[in-house]
Amino acid sequence: MKTIEWLGDRIKLLDQTELPLREIYLETADYKEVVSAIKQLKVRGAPAIGIAAAYGIALGAISIKVTDRESFLNELQTVFSDFAGSRPTAVNLFYAIKRQKQAIADKANATDIKQAMVDTAALINREEEKAMSDLSKAGADLLKDGFKVLTHCNTGQLATGTSYGTALGVIKAAAEQGKNIMVYVDETRPLLQGARLTTWELLQLKIPFKLITDNMAGHFLSRGQIDCVIVGADRIASNGDTANKIGTYPVAVLAHENHVPFYVAAPVSTIDSSIGSGDEIPIEERDPEEIFQIRGVRIAPQNISALNPAFDVTPNKYISAIVTQNGIIKKPYKRNIKSIFQEGH
Repeated sequence: MKTIEWLGDRIKLLDQTELPLREIYLETADYKEVVSAIKQLKVRGAPAIGIAAAYGIALGAISIKVTDRESFLNELQTVFSDFAGSRPTAVNLFYAIKRQKQAIADKANATDIKQAMVDTAALINREEEKAMSDLSKAGADLLKDGFKVLTHCNTGQLATGTSYGTALGVIKAAAEQGKNIMVYVDETRPLLQGARLTTWELLQLKIPFKLITDNMAGHFLSRGQIDCVIVGADRIASNGDTANKIGTYPVAVLAHENHVPFYVAAPVSTIDSSIGSGDEIPIEERDPEEIFQIRGVRIAPQNISALNPAFDVTPNKYISAIVTQNGIIKKPYKRNIKSIFQEGH
């Protein structure tokens, strides 16, 4: 399954808003359609957003007709700005933008810049592919045979554009080792990424699972029916505070209360060393209409207001370990993240 594919002069994306009912692909040479796909969650998950943005920026560069370097770079700045404004929380997006800017710094003309951007996007894709494979295999050591694992949102191939994933990649790697793993899948309101996407991936992987509503997590944790929780991340601060899909923080608190390990799985590219704590992570506020309806069917009264933050921040004190491609990070996070971050970059 390829969720993101570069076709030489265009990009092909699996539209995740249509899953699990329909498998629809968007194929485009227009970078603005890639920006829209990110905004509309047709492509989602921090690593996948980063890969899609890297290729999308390359598309934007290819579409620029002027040839003199200064005019070309002026138009290219609009492309960078459009992607930077698409989603504020996922740090992989800004990592991709930074990498693309670095790639063109020493290029003399428009032709060289365009090729450098295509090459950089492909390199980011390859790096993330290896990172997900490595972190999945490293994290699998945390899961014992017979474990029942709770996860939140979607963190597999769909979320990363790779063969594994983050949290779901760890589960996949454990199953490949022959371990019998049962997954409890939070439905993940309001857009139901767990119910729609994680279950779809687990069916294909033939890994047994149970779908539960978000407010059932405490029930199963308190009864000893969960051996560990593992989630992904959209941004990790230098002290280990982690932003992930809304609803992650209460799961972490419940896991802590019931003495259940709570793990975060993410590549090093998701660590933002420029911020000291989760207080500095920008939280995306999305359209309240996402709460008022499910699949176009309204479930709330007309003429009411709502709040719809897309992410919450889990303080590091609730996190048992952070799984990366460079190994498993444990407390003290500030010191150990600094060390492993330097290895990863």
